[in-house]
Amino acid sequence: MLRSRIIPCLLVHDKGLVKTLKFRVEDGKYVGDPINAVKIFNEKYVDEIMVIDIDATVQGREPDYDMIKNVATECRMPLCYGGGVTTVEQVRKIIKLGVEKVAVSAAALENPNLLLQMSEAVGAQSVVLVLDIAKKNSLLGGKYYEIFTHNGKKNTGNKLYEFLHKIKEIPYGELVINNIDLDGVMSGYDLEMCEKVRELTDVPLTILGGAGSYTDIKSLIDHFGVIGAAAGSIFVFKGKYKAVLIQYPMPKEKIDIQPLI
Repeated sequence: MLRSRIIPCLLVHDKGLVKTLKFRVEDGKYVGDPINAVKIFNEKYVDEIMVIDIDATVQGREPDYDMIKNVATECRMPLCYGGGVTTVEQVRKIIKLGVEKVAVSAAALENPNLLLQMSEAVGAQSVVLVLDIAKKNSLLGGKYYEIFTHNGKKNTGNKLYEFLHKIKEIPYGELVINNIDLDGVMSGYDLEMCEKVRELTDVPLTILGGAGSYTDIKSLIDHFGVIGAAAGSIFVFKGKYKAVLIQYPMPKEKIDIQPLI
């Protein structure tokens, strides 16, 4: 039976894990070692985990294959890796290291057909498109979302809804919408935006950015049924002072949050 997935998202910066605030590393916090975090999440029976190297694309380098191999070897749950992925050959190499899904962002914005090429090479189910978005105001007073890359520093000139319509016929396995404005804010997901995205694509959808409690995750799942609920802060911080503590819903909490459908 189908059910939603609750997905911790780990950000790798300078070989360690950080939790950013609105994509700003300088306003974020160091939260530990990637391998140690994965070991802890292994014991908590996590549905799936995302590991994103936020340095690779900005620095113009390839993925850190040694790091990916070490994480994949330790990981006992489905793993999605992203960061610095620009070619089909890189995707093949990452999959061979034991990763189930490979996320691509900047390269797919520059050449959407890359999604097709990657899907043909490793199967659409293993290809994840990540779109980092921020809300903007139009001159006429309306609001829309623009897509950014390079840790939110590069505006691609693409509007979210228009881009999703543009790539509607291109096969890929999953869409992750990462909300820059809500990153680390812990104020709840943007459900209105999620509704519009859901209308525009049939691809399995995961939402990242805004979750501040398990109640926020439950609200997202209650609203949309089967969906990926990804988050960072609530899985690495504890309490109002944000003490670093790896956590994840206990089995009973998971049943309450994501009932079988």
